[in-house]
Amino acid sequence: MFIFGLVWFCVSATRCFIRYSRLPAYLPRPRPKLNRCTPYTHKFAAKTTVASTMITRRASLIHNFRYRASLPPSQEMASPSHPTSPCSQSSQALTLTELPQQHTIQAAREEPSEETAKRQRSHRSRHLKRFSSRWQSRGSTGSVPASSAEKLRSAKSHKKRCKLLGIEHSLHVTTGNLHQRYVTKDGKCRVNLGPIADKSRFLSDIFTTLVDLKYRWFLLIFSTCYILTWVSFGGIYLFGAWLRDDIAHVHDPQWQPCFQNVDSFLSALLLSLESQRTIGYGSRTVTANCPEGTVILMVQSILGSIIDALMVGCMFVKISRPQQRAQTLIFSKHCVVCERDEKLCMLFRIGDLRASHMVDAKIRAKLIKSRQTKEGEFIPLEQSEINLGYDTGADRLLLVEPQTITHVIHESSPFWEVGAERLERETFEIIVILEGIVEASGMTCQARTSYTGDEILWGHRFESCISLEKGAFQVNYSAFDKTFEVQMSRLSAKDKSTTKEHDVVF
Repeated sequence: MFIFGLVWFCVSATRCFIRYSRLPAYLPRPRPKLNRCTPYTHKFAAKTTVASTMITRRASLIHNFRYRASLPPSQEMASPSHPTSPCSQSSQALTLTELPQQHTIQAAREEPSEETAKRQRSHRSRHLKRFSSRWQSRGSTGSVPASSAEKLRSAKSHKKRCKLLGIEHSLHVTTGNLHQRYVTKDGKCRVNLGPIADKSRFLSDIFTTLVDLKYRWFLLIFSTCYILTWVSFGGIYLFGAWLRDDIAHVHDPQWQPCFQNVDSFLSALLLSLESQRTIGYGSRTVTANCPEGTVILMVQSILGSIIDALMVGCMFVKISRPQQRAQTLIFSKHCVVCERDEKLCMLFRIGDLRASHMVDAKIRAKLIKSRQTKEGEFIPLEQSEINLGYDTGADRLLLVEPQTITHVIHESSPFWEVGAERLERETFEIIVILEGIVEASGMTCQARTSYTGDEILWGHRFESCISLEKGAFQVNYSAFDKTFEVQMSRLSAKDKSTTKEHDVVF
């Protein structure tokens, strides 16, 4: 049995090797069997058959739904399962399957055998989901019509202008109010300067340029200046020692050197560093045997003193800049509109967190709004003044406790014709500027913030944040930003004034 099995295995292996090896040209090649593998045409036919079946069923379902929707309720109750006529099915399927019919005819001409059909069923379940997702994606995506493309181009051109005007919410593609601020809430101006051709003007005011630099660039520039001076004068000392032949007579006690103990660049660099920083270890010195060494030492000392004075002055100004003092000057998050003494007013709060108060504090406000003149000229970011009591002296503050700043809306106010509804549509920004002298340093400090249209609350008032406790006034900064709603008209100050005059007349 073992020998018989071995012989049968060798014969089978030989036959398989002859069948699948490269045969000579005169031997007949074996015919390919369809049950071994499915050709690509059969796979394509299977996909096409599945697609045509899906489209035909989809067409019949749509036709049945439309037919039932067109029936009266009585007929629909009488025949809930109304059959669809074959003619309608064939015509609907024909309109929806004009393109796949060509592939179906080709698949019918190359109809596989029964064994191939079995394998197609196994491939069908595997490729159905992938093919249906492709079919749906092709059906959902299409060429953009010319009208849509024109709308997109017009929207892009309109978006550039809306960014400058600050009316991003007018585009339907944006979500919410994406107004570009002119000044952020912490007082930083959102204006980027373009390329400046004449940059030599910055070098004419080198001190202000160095002070305005960031700390990393500031320290990098001064460190580079120190290193360059040390290395430069070290090279000068080494060159002088080489000219006077001091390097060759370093260990000669009879030689009178100009630069003592300088025999390499490293020793010359140490001499330069010790001389400029006045360290003076005593091993390397500039002797009195040469006058040029004394002149070089004087030049290095003067240059090092200039660099020290410039660095100390710039560092002191950067540390004591009043911008850091502005971090303790706070503004309310919202601006409110309410009535005071029968006048429509706009209110916001300011406060000082430090015990050392600002001297001669002043408050002012600007309205930033782009507009177009009657002649068609476009004025971007036009600034107009908002009166905060300049004529009455109310803009000068004693900023000991939080102050509520009031702008009375009258005929000369830019908000004279603005009501509650118009306030929601308008696009503008209110810039509030607080200036004063720092009591500790005597330098002028400026703090800024801004309020956009969505940060102005109509019909609200600020809660009180001052109370009397133990013989002194107590400030509760937790209620600094809190407001409460009041009942008031939503009309503008102009409309209210017109209504009041009309009531007086009649």
